[in-house]
Amino acid sequence: MTADTIAARLAAVQARILAATLSAGRAPGSVGLIAVSKRQGADAIRAAVALGQRAFGESYLQEALDKQALLTDLPIEWHFIGRVQANKTRQLAARFDWVHGLADAGHARRLSEHRPADRAPLKVCIQVNLSGEASKGGVAPDAAADLLAACAGLPGLRVMGLMTLPAPCANPSEQREPLHALRMLRDRLATTDQPLHCLSMGMSDDLEAAILEGATLVRIGTAVFGARPYNSSST
Repeated sequence: MTADTIAARLAAVQARILAATLSAGRAPGSVGLIAVSKRQGADAIRAAVALGQRAFGESYLQEALDKQALLTDLPIEWHFIGRVQANKTRQLAARFDWVHGLADAGHARRLSEHRPADRAPLKVCIQVNLSGEASKGGVAPDAAADLLAACAGLPGLRVMGLMTLPAPCANPSEQREPLHALRMLRDRLATTDQPLHCLSMGMSDDLEAAILEGATLVRIGTAVFGARPYNSSST
C-alpha cells in the first residue's frame, strides 16, 4: 500500500472518529486512535507516523520487536494487544508503553517486576470477556474486581481501564450491547483512587457504536492499512 493510500485511509478513519464523537456529544479529541499494525511492514508504520499517527498496536511479540528495531528513530507509542503469556512478560514490560489484554494476577505481578525502573509504570487495560467465548482471552465480568485488587500497589503498573473484544456483529444497535455492558462495568468498578478513565473498545466495523458507548481508545487496523500482507510466523 502506498503512502498516499495510507494517508487517504487514515484521514477517512479520523473523520469517522470525529463524526461519531460529535454525534455522542463528546469533545473533539476525546477518543484516541490506535493504528493496529500487526502483519504490516515497518514502512507502513513509518508512513503513518509521517502523517501524525503516534500510537500503534501489535499482537505478535517477535514481529513487534523486529519492527521496533527498525523504527527506533520515530516517536512511537507501542501498544500490545493480545493474550499475555508468562514467558513474554519481561519483554512486554520493557518494550511497550501499554498492554491491552491483562487477564491474570500472576502476569500483572510479573509485568510490574520486569518494568524497568527508569521508565514510567506500564499502562494496562484489564480485558473483560463479556461473551464467555473460550477462544477469547479476558476475565469474566464478575472477576474483574478481584484482578483490579490484585493490581493495586504494584509499582510497575498503572491500570488505566477496561478492554473488550466483542463478537463481530453487523447490526449497529446490537453492536452497542456488549460495549454498553463494558461501560457499565467500568462505572461500577471505578473509584476516586482508580478512576478507570480508559475504555479500549471499537474496531474498524464498530467504532461508531463504541464511541457512542464511551470508548476512549479505538483499535483500528483494516480501515487504516487494508488487508494484512506482512508474512510472518512470529507469535
